[in-house]
Amino acid sequence: MTEAPAVTTDLDVAACEREPIRVPGSIQPHGALFVLDGAGVVRKAAIGALAEGLVEGNPIGRDLAALLPEDARDTMKGLDARLVAGRAPEHLCFLRTAAGAFHCVAHRSGADIIVELERALGDEPGSFDEVYPDVRAFLDTVQRTSGVQALADLAAREVRRITGLDRALIYRFDADWNGEVIAEDNGGRLPVYLDLRWPASDIPAQARDLYRLNRLRLIADAHYEPAAIAPDGGEVDLTYSVLRSVSPVHLEYMRNMGTMASMSISLLSGDRLWGLISCHHRDPIRVPYHVRAACEFIGQVVSMQIAAHEASALATRRDALRSVQGGLLAHMAAADHFIDGLLAHPQDLMALTGADGAAVVAGGRCTRLGEAPAEADVLALVDWLSDQDREDVFVTDSLAAEWTEGERLKDAGSGVIALSISQVHDSYLIWFRPELVRTVSWGGDPAKCAELGSDGLRLHPRKSFDIWQETVQLHARPWQQAELDAAAELRVAIVDIVLRRAEEMAALSERLAAINKELEAFSYSVSHDLRAPFRHIVGYAQLLKKFEGERLSERGERYVETIIESAISAGQLVDDLLSYSQMGRSTITPVSIDVGAMIREARAHLTMEGDRHRIEWRVGDLAPVRADPVMVRLVVQNLLENALKFSREREPAVIEIGSDPKEGDVITWVRDNGAGFDMAYVDKLFGVFQRLHREEEFEGTGIGLANVKRIVERHGGRVWAKGEPDKGATFFFSLPAA
Repeated sequence: MTEAPAVTTDLDVAACEREPIRVPGSIQPHGALFVLDGAGVVRKAAIGALAEGLVEGNPIGRDLAALLPEDARDTMKGLDARLVAGRAPEHLCFLRTAAGAFHCVAHRSGADIIVELERALGDEPGSFDEVYPDVRAFLDTVQRTSGVQALADLAAREVRRITGLDRALIYRFDADWNGEVIAEDNGGRLPVYLDLRWPASDIPAQARDLYRLNRLRLIADAHYEPAAIAPDGGEVDLTYSVLRSVSPVHLEYMRNMGTMASMSISLLSGDRLWGLISCHHRDPIRVPYHVRAACEFIGQVVSMQIAAHEASALATRRDALRSVQGGLLAHMAAADHFIDGLLAHPQDLMALTGADGAAVVAGGRCTRLGEAPAEADVLALVDWLSDQDREDVFVTDSLAAEWTEGERLKDAGSGVIALSISQVHDSYLIWFRPELVRTVSWGGDPAKCAELGSDGLRLHPRKSFDIWQETVQLHARPWQQAELDAAAELRVAIVDIVLRRAEEMAALSERLAAINKELEAFSYSVSHDLRAPFRHIVGYAQLLKKFEGERLSERGERYVETIIESAISAGQLVDDLLSYSQMGRSTITPVSIDVGAMIREARAHLTMEGDRHRIEWRVGDLAPVRADPVMVRLVVQNLLENALKFSREREPAVIEIGSDPKEGDVITWVRDNGAGFDMAYVDKLFGVFQRLHREEEFEGTGIGLANVKRIVERHGGRVWAKGEPDKGATFFFSLPAA
């Protein structure tokens, strides 16, 4: 049906890909080929059986123009300047010679000029006017044809009618380069191949590339004997040649199919090979040059129509998906977090790619939408994706073919589009399509693309083209390009949102840091400046009481005592505020700390200060931590002072201290059996100036626990508490383990 790879002694079929089909070193026998230098002198030549007698003697080293009839000599002048490499052959003239009539064409191949003389079917050149009515009728009908299928049916019918060949097929490639016959016009002498599929191995990659460059190829007789290019014709690139010889394996392939002649016309969508108009005849036949030219023109028209239809369908689908995408972007922009905007509109999210299910994995959470696989399977897929070379967009319509464990997801996730929405975390937006089981009919068993010959060396193409059916499993409906584009655009939008939010947060963080520095400096300045006035107030009030006390009334003495107590309390508040301010600016110097020794020091200090009511200490083994010793001493002192203060009404007061190493940190806790607190107000405990008890019950400024929180958090730890009214409280803090 189409050109197959060449003969090879290597048993690996992939070696066929390496055959130099562009430089076969020979031509088909219905003409002659001359390789000229820039001056028109023949360097190499091949003369087929149907061109014998075209030139007298050996043409090598002679001026080709001098070897041809006089009426051809003018057309041979200036070829070196006229011909451009990479273009199809130019028809120069029609020659009548003693050996017969020939069409003369030429093209450039690198530095060489290649002139070919193809034997005409008669003594007349044939005219495009003969086929113009058919071409004109085709063009008129094309204008009224809608859709690729109708266009394919029309092209198959018209090409067979113009050429008179037995069968004309429209052959379309899929994403894996397997082919499918989507239209056929058949005269009844050859089998019908409509709706059959053909494996990609029938047309290897280099043959497909050749079809893309040289858009029409004729093989007039599957039994032909090639004419060799001499001397050493293997170096001549015949990519654009009209007489280029083809692989013997392909000729055998044709004979096995029962077709003795074939003609192929390439169909392109843009620069991509979309398919072929593939024509066959049961007997050897040569299609006239002007008829082939008309067919090539039809192929170009069909190619443009296919490209236009595909572009229109893609644009329509993209417009529909952009509308959905616009809604999703609006939802993401309006939400506090873009993920919430996506999850709030699951139907739009799945409609964006035509998926049956979706999942969003971010922030340690997996949210499934629609017909998605189980959460454990989704997370396993994310782990696998993260272990690969991270792709921005991962796409497959057969997950089982990509991932060994993918088969278990087939009922919901044979097809997958996965967007990586973070380069740091394993965060993904994933769409799913279920398995679509279908039966495909092939033109012969695609697994038997070639077999070893009796000689033990040569690969032969398969002989059977009987219908062979395959049940395709573990594949989903393929994703369309518009859907893939929409997914990729959504990822770009998400990344933009994340980056913009990150920039906003960074700017806010910088601003907050500046404000905090200003506040710390302000609080330090205020507290420092207020200390002296409060000391003066206390000092002068005490002097007033000492020297003028006898003249003060009882009420006056009471007023003076209140002034002293209030000034002392205010001074203490200023000292605590100054300490809190300093905690934000102090440099941390972490070292290994023996927390047990620090607890013993604090207990001794508190006893000296006057906390001598009966206390039962229960101190366990305390794990060492790595932190700044001055700051940790303040934490310990504050927590122990708190425990003593709020348990002083108990007899005995029980204070327990212990620690629990956990995942690189040490959680230390201080528990008392004192007044406790209501957990409803636990959030207020560590705020500046926040108090859960009246000052008449328990003294304090409300800054001690705020200092504890600030110190612990500066070390990367955290602090929390549990309590119950009248049953005591437990304070916890975590610091890095030593």
